[in-house]
Amino acid sequence: MQRRNFTSGVFSAAGLWALAAWRPAVAAGITESDAALGVRAALERGATSAVALLGRNGGFLDNPKVRIPLPGFLNEAAKVAKFTGQQKRVDELVTAMNRAAEAAVPQAKNLLINAVRSMSVEDGRQILTGGDNAVTQFFAGKTRAPLSITFLPIVTRATEKVALAEKYNALAGKASGLGLVRKEDANLQQYVTGKALDGLYLMIGEEERKIRQDPVGTGSAILKKVFGSLK
Repeated sequence: MQRRNFTSGVFSAAGLWALAAWRPAVAAGITESDAALGVRAALERGATSAVALLGRNGGFLDNPKVRIPLPGFLNEAAKVAKFTGQQKRVDELVTAMNRAAEAAVPQAKNLLINAVRSMSVEDGRQILTGGDNAVTQFFAGKTRAPLSITFLPIVTRATEKVALAEKYNALAGKASGLGLVRKEDANLQQYVTGKALDGLYLMIGEEERKIRQDPVGTGSAILKKVFGSLK
């Protein structure tokens, strides 16, 4: 019943226009129902894969693509720390920042899936006819604000255990006043929250590109049928 509602809600009469814009799919005989299922499957696969990859020990810390460093000037200043005997403390702070992101990400799954289920006709059209980052843009647009609210207290609890966190905020605040650190990066908890979301959407985008480039390799019949028709 839920699947039927999704199909009729997203690809109803207005949805025919979106499907018509997707000419390769039409030529391949893709139905409204197929298109709806394909888009939904791509969205859910990207979300669940990104959460699984990042929401575990080492998900951020051990992945150079999303590892969260100290911002701007402070990252450069931290390189001097090894000459002043402070490297260990800086490393502890960076580790805590990344562990905080890893702890927050699992909370994103339900909101991401709910975004899929509330997808509008216009959302569907943009994803069907969009580029390689259409799914990423969809999720960021629908979930970044509420996920920021969800992530922040989790990140705060994780980072406040590190004594250097308070000193970071004091130093970053001064650096921000001098234009050395962006204002939005001057608070450790907000900075980590933003970077955690950046990493999440980046990994969703990576999974999306895999689907578009190799739908057969996903092992999903519906993804092969729908996204394969674009090739």
